[in-house]
Amino acid sequence: MEHGTIFNIQKFSVNDGPGIRTVVFFKGCPLRCGWCANPESQRIQPQLLWNEKRCRRCGSCVQRANGAIRFVGDTMRIDHAAIADAIAISQACPGRALSVEGKDQTVEDVMAVVRQDMAFYEESGGGMTLSGGEILAQPAFALALLKAAKHEGIDTCVETTGFGKAPDFQALLAYTDHVFIDYKHVDLQAHKQGTGVDNEVIEANLRYALASKKPVVVRIPAIPGFNDSLDDARAIASRLKALGAMQVQLLPFHQFGENKYASLTKDYAFAHIDALREEDLIPYQEILIQSGLDAFF
Repeated sequence: MEHGTIFNIQKFSVNDGPGIRTVVFFKGCPLRCGWCANPESQRIQPQLLWNEKRCRRCGSCVQRANGAIRFVGDTMRIDHAAIADAIAISQACPGRALSVEGKDQTVEDVMAVVRQDMAFYEESGGGMTLSGGEILAQPAFALALLKAAKHEGIDTCVETTGFGKAPDFQALLAYTDHVFIDYKHVDLQAHKQGTGVDNEVIEANLRYALASKKPVVVRIPAIPGFNDSLDDARAIASRLKALGAMQVQLLPFHQFGENKYASLTKDYAFAHIDALREEDLIPYQEILIQSGLDAFF
């Protein structure tokens, strides 16, 4: 049976598609957005999280990690790529300061959780949503889950960056009822500088999704200094209209994921940037609306 790595299954979500939904969060993402609210989702492999308050600085983990863990003063630094066995290292910690994020699951493992709320899906028009990370980083697992859900009559939704191979994206779309896809910047180089990848593949997949006539919502994460100017709004509005977009959701930059960077012992590039509020983006929204887009928060 197909299996993959996930880092969370969230039940009773009302923000990830219509109705009440169970959201399956995939681990692994090819993008490296500096503002990422789920940095633990970027590496596909299970990885260690550090709880600074529980840490005794005893050095047990340093000995077990063969140089992949070190302390700089009182602060731990983890070379996640060099960790051979995250579970063994976490189990060796006497203070339980280390935990493992990411778990291998089969399709049946996930579906057993999803099935628990069938009554809520039926009453609310909800279902299962695949999110991430990036589901296109594990396309076979994502496709198997979507097929399983559709086989059981469960409504399906995907949340994606759109960055993945066209055949994989198109295969997933065939078993998807609702699509949420990010659009971050019109300029190829600016997009690459901010996310680590260019936007050509994303635009191609977005164009395909819009042409499929399935319900597609384009999500714009408004990020300070990256794409939050009114000039950015005009450029994005023009491009999305040309691609055939109709519904656009604005996502104001927030700091909900800030503490996760400390747990990963990673620096956070947006640590001192103020969050945006919806009211900050009203002029941005108005430009999108004036361009003929149904733009909402």
